[in-house]
Amino acid sequence: MKSLKHKLTLRQKRIWRIRKKIVGSAERPRLCVSFTNKHIYAQAIDDASGTTLVSLSSLSKEQKDENLSANRESATKLGKAFAEKAKAANISQVVFDRHGRPYHGRVKVFAEAVREAGIQF
Repeated sequence: MKSLKHKLTLRQKRIWRIRKKIVGSAERPRLCVSFTNKHIYAQAIDDASGTTLVSLSSLSKEQKDENLSANRESATKLGKAFAEKAKAANISQVVFDRHGRPYHGRVKVFAEAVREAGIQF
C-alpha cells in the first residue's frame, strides 16, 4: 500500500509541474488527455475562463457504438474524432497536456492522430 501511495504522490507532483508551464487560452486551448484501464477521456480547456470547449471520451454517445477501450487502436480512432469535433468548434491549435503520463504508447498514438487530422500543437 505504501508503494502505491508513493506512486500516486509522484504522479500528482508531475501533473502539477506540467500544469505550471501549460496554460490554455480561448485561441489555443489546453488539450488534456487522460486514460483509465478501460476508457479514454479528452477535453479542450480554456483556462482563462475555466470552461471546457470540446470534450470527447470512449463513453460518449457518438463513440458508444464503436466499443472503444483504452488501447492504441481506440486512441487513434478517438484522436481523429476529437480533431474533427475541435475543427467544428473552430479550434486549430492546442497545447498538449499529457496529464502526468510519459509521452509514449497510447498518449503518443492519440497525439499523432490529432496532429494527422489537422490540429497543430
